[in-house]
Amino acid sequence: MSEYDYDLFTIGAGSGGVRASRVASAYGAKVAVAEEYRVGGTCVIRGCVPKKMLVYGAHFAEDLEDCRNFGWEIEGKKFDWIKLRDAVLADVDRLNGAYTDTLENHGVEIINERAEISGPHEITLASGRKVTAKYILVAVGARPFMPQFPGSEHAISSNEAFHLDKVPESIIIAGGGYIANEFAGIFNEFGSKVTIVNRSDQLLRSYDESLRDRLLQISIMKGIDFKFNTHFESIEKTEDGQYKVRFTSGEERVVECVMFAVGRVPNIEGLGLENAGVELGERGEIKVDRFSKTNVDHIYAVGDVTDRVQLTPVAIREGQAFADTVFGGGDPVAVDHSCIPSAVFSHPPIAAVGLTEGEARNQCGSVKIYQSDFRPMKNVLAGRNERSLFKMVCDAADDRILGIHMIAPEAPEMMQAAAVAVKAGLTKADFDATTAIHPSMAEELVLLK
Repeated sequence: MSEYDYDLFTIGAGSGGVRASRVASAYGAKVAVAEEYRVGGTCVIRGCVPKKMLVYGAHFAEDLEDCRNFGWEIEGKKFDWIKLRDAVLADVDRLNGAYTDTLENHGVEIINERAEISGPHEITLASGRKVTAKYILVAVGARPFMPQFPGSEHAISSNEAFHLDKVPESIIIAGGGYIANEFAGIFNEFGSKVTIVNRSDQLLRSYDESLRDRLLQISIMKGIDFKFNTHFESIEKTEDGQYKVRFTSGEERVVECVMFAVGRVPNIEGLGLENAGVELGERGEIKVDRFSKTNVDHIYAVGDVTDRVQLTPVAIREGQAFADTVFGGGDPVAVDHSCIPSAVFSHPPIAAVGLTEGEARNQCGSVKIYQSDFRPMKNVLAGRNERSLFKMVCDAADDRILGIHMIAPEAPEMMQAAAVAVKAGLTKADFDATTAIHPSMAEELVLLK
């Protein structure tokens, strides 16, 4: 008989926690997972999955215009936000059930309560029940950061954007990262007058400058307004239910909705981490080693709460590696956080893997850049002037590909395969030796000059 109630107690049933729990259980561990809200976490419930569905819905706005040059005539088209919203939320319900079934089918006990670490190997549930576990895994994710200033309570975050009763006629979106740009594209296609307000002078700082500039150019052409180096002073609700936004510059704007997308912060409050002596970083993140272990031997953490790389597939890999390491019986497994591909589901989307041109020059000195700047075939026939850009960054010394960057329709779909090549250390010559698939946008990857 074990001296503990569970071999593993996971706090948080998001992507990382679910993967870790079910794999640990498959290895024979007795596992429980506590979740105070819904199984699935940010990505499934209020993040990348429902957002991607809104992105799909938004694409039809341009497709219905472009189809005319392809011989289609569509009369009486109209957009019903409520129908899309409710369909997306219904699918979220389906996914919540699917994730729940996955855990239960793997023998994981689901406890629908908030959990707090109350001592060494001890967890106290919201009901007052106390349980013990040999290992504790914290996988509670992160939440949108909401700045505090007069009237800031009138602003929404991305969480609430999925539940709006109507598409706002006008919206200010604060932030310059991927969430801000994605929702700007969504609301713009649905007919909102969108303004992005950013406190710095650039968008998407971690992406290659060429892609950032191209997205800005296209977004302006689509009608999105931008205000850089701008800070909020106050938000005031007007008599007609709108919001008067005042900036520190003295400028004022009246809009129907204000949304903040200025970063995410780890959900560490009320977890009892101090009771166990778990060390935190400067941003409140749980500090872990390469095997996701905290400074306390029996407590681990994965996903956004560690603030390493805030991406769902990374959390899943960390959860898998944790379970393999602690319960798999083999050698310890660490996740390689280098060369991680990523995407921004803007209009058009961005995808990237590896080093930007600036990063490559700083690290390697001499680099070679190959580019293709073109108008996709569909855009040509549709009469749309929007251009795509592919960029390959190579080490001048050995021709090895250091990074690939794209802004184009379906860029994320193409990047997944390209990322394998970059991760494998292939060279520009390997791409040159590969026969193109014609006609396609992807063929530009093997025809770069």
